[in-house]
Amino acid sequence: MNQKSATNFNVMVVGQNNRLQYEAVLFAASLRHSSPDFKGRLFVAVPQEGPKWANDPAIGNQDVLRALEHLDAEILPFETKVFGESYPYGNKIEALFAMPEGEPFVFFDTDTLITGDLTSVPFDFNRPGASLRVEGTWPKPTLYGPGVDEIWHALFRRFELDFESSLDLDQPKDYWRRYLYFNAGYFFHACPRVFGQRFLEYAVAIRDEGLPELVGQNLDPWLDQVALPLVIHSFGGGRDALPPGLLDGSVSCHYRLFPLLYARESDRVVEILETVSAPNKIKKVLKTYDPLKKLVFQGKGAKVRAMFDQNDLPAKEQVIRKRIKSKGLWQR
Repeated sequence: MNQKSATNFNVMVVGQNNRLQYEAVLFAASLRHSSPDFKGRLFVAVPQEGPKWANDPAIGNQDVLRALEHLDAEILPFETKVFGESYPYGNKIEALFAMPEGEPFVFFDTDTLITGDLTSVPFDFNRPGASLRVEGTWPKPTLYGPGVDEIWHALFRRFELDFESSLDLDQPKDYWRRYLYFNAGYFFHACPRVFGQRFLEYAVAIRDEGLPELVGQNLDPWLDQVALPLVIHSFGGGRDALPPGLLDGSVSCHYRLFPLLYARESDRVVEILETVSAPNKIKKVLKTYDPLKKLVFQGKGAKVRAMFDQNDLPAKEQVIRKRIKSKGLWQR
């Protein structure tokens, strides 16, 4: 395996002919702006037409493709053999097989902005990690079913992994933070194909085998986030793989939706968004996407921002969404 240094690695996001193509342009623009010393390759992985898709998912917008080329992003076509339209979150798994073998990588969800120097992050690619900006979305124990502890224990047992070493023993039993659980908004490893093969193997087994402890548990959309902790643990990674405050902090922001970005992210994130979308070659592409046209270029994002105190936000995202919608400013 070709072990690159911690400052020489590849980055991958997934793009296709929906909102992801515009987010991919923004991601690339933010990477070039915030991390000019990044020397690796930036891939925009694009699923190709096939039996798993009712319509061709590839990016056909020539203005988008030209903008990505201008930002030195490489289009990486990949074949969808397992998931496709029925579970598009699986793109992040299957795209890994098209990445250069043996070269360290960082995957980011496309709805991310790079806000700092990515090369300053001390990745140990032999010890993978993933996003800890996560809530207790899974599992949801049923009234008469197994508890959180029993569900996770069963999954670790199925893949012959040591359960005890994955636990945060400072947290109480059956509280979700005791268990290894990540958001799949970013993850990294020394080889995309090795990581992807195990990710695919675990995800398909969880989906198809009907583990008794998973009866009544929703795996759509949570399948990738159920499999990911198991994969990371199997490679010797964990929740302490990176120092806190870098990814999902000073170096990257997983904003998810543009109204939520304006409502709750830092002034720095808003500044990056508006700065990198301003150049004409980028702006002419992004303004064709309604949420960006209205929130960024028509200034309605500032109205959203003024509705909230970013240092005292509502505890529940649902409240934020409802308030924005009540003013007719919700865009997605």
